Amino acid sequence: MLLEGILSVLTPACFAWNFFGTFVGIIFGAIPGLSAVMAMVLFLPMSFGLEPYQGIALLLGLYVGGISGGMISAILIKIPGTPASMCTVFDGGPMADRGEAGKALGIGVLYSFIGGILSALSLICIAPLLAQAALKFSPYEYCSIAIMSLTIIASLSGKSMINGLISGIMGLLVACIGVSPVGSVARLTFGNRNLLSGVSMIPLLIGVFAICEIIASAGAENNLGKKVPYKVKGFGITMKEFKSETVNMLRSAIIGIVIGILPGLGANTSGVFAYGAAKSASKHPEEFGTGCISGLVASETANNANTGGAIIPLLTLGVPGNTPTALLLAALTVHGITPGPLIFTKSGAMVYGIYTAFILANIFMLLLEWRGIKVFVKMLDVPKYIMYSVIIALCMVGTFSDKNRAFDILMVVVIGIIVYFLKQFGFATTPFIIGFILGPILETNLGRAISMSEGSLLPFVTRPISAAFLLVTLISAAWVIKKNVKKEENILADDEG
Repeated sequence: MLLEGILSVLTPACFAWNFFGTFVGIIFGAIPGLSAVMAMVLFLPMSFGLEPYQGIALLLGLYVGGISGGMISAILIKIPGTPASMCTVFDGGPMADRGEAGKALGIGVLYSFIGGILSALSLICIAPLLAQAALKFSPYEYCSIAIMSLTIIASLSGKSMINGLISGIMGLLVACIGVSPVGSVARLTFGNRNLLSGVSMIPLLIGVFAICEIIASAGAENNLGKKVPYKVKGFGITMKEFKSETVNMLRSAIIGIVIGILPGLGANTSGVFAYGAAKSASKHPEEFGTGCISGLVASETANNANTGGAIIPLLTLGVPGNTPTALLLAALTVHGITPGPLIFTKSGAMVYGIYTAFILANIFMLLLEWRGIKVFVKMLDVPKYIMYSVIIALCMVGTFSDKNRAFDILMVVVIGIIVYFLKQFGFATTPFIIGFILGPILETNLGRAISMSEGSLLPFVTRPISAAFLLVTLISAAWVIKKNVKKEENILADDEG
């Protein structure tokens, strides 16, 4: 079975479809508003007409390329091409601003590849074991994870923790717009039926990053392009820097894989979690958000490690970890393959074929993006008044194609204007986005947990995994508060001196 599965993918046809899928996925990922999901949806009918190995190779290429491609626009124009690359903006963008766009892209490409390969190894070696562990997670554990993740807001609040917390609460409130997941009650819609479906991730990210950035840059004196050096030795990272990022890389990969295994959390959550963990563990957390390599490594490693992690429950349990793997499930089912515990005995060759195609897609992604750095960086030579016109057009197309609603285009503009004024008053946008991402996860699982326990909160502390997450939450919160108090004391001491 092993040899049959590998050889079935190592054919000219499978190679071609896998390469084509990765190439198209990178393009879809790099364009703000489009995504790996959209690329897979468009090409899913085509995969049905191909041979099983060819169809799956195509979809895996689209998946891997789409997730990684989002970093290109995140670094070059500070607009994440996909939600997964949201945290890449924080340090990739400043690196490009100071003339290190080539280096930032090189590092992003390298660690995207490493994250994908590490997730492939976990997929091959410990998939059944990890999937069985994931089965022990109930709404209590998911809710505790969300609570623990919210402590990241304090560490990413910027200069003022109070402003950061207010921004995070605003994100939670925006996430509440629409029909509640528990009870189906309309909230914060102000009588507008268009808001019943809530605010989607794509319009929010485009408004926060694209429209807000364009408004802020509109009054800049220099709207011409700038020549940016793109000659990068290797991947732009020295051996000393690579060694120093080993722990960060491994930690981020583990976070990405584990969150990928847990259905419903997604690559954007793993990026946020890994970025927060990297900043908390850093000896120089003040450097994050200013063009720090560690932040870029954490984000890109985690969101690409998430791809392999999400495939683990799909193959072992028949449960897709996210939307792209749900589309893979549809493709496998059409070709007569049923994922689950018996897939390793009934369709073992296909399993090894999936492993091979996934690794190939990561290799193609590495080669295509690395060789394309020169072309990507050339984008910065384009005058801003031309580039921003094109970006706005692409953003509006991407926004409309998310749900085919013209109302979302208006929403993007409104969000961009509001966030612009919030930034003028010193409110950080990162906590706002984190609150928006984690809000639905927390609310949905809290409602389910309370329903299961008939109103009792005791299971949150009696279930070992949930209790462990809450304990980490308390320790993390205490550590952040202590660090901020110490910081304030140092500022006061300096002022008195």
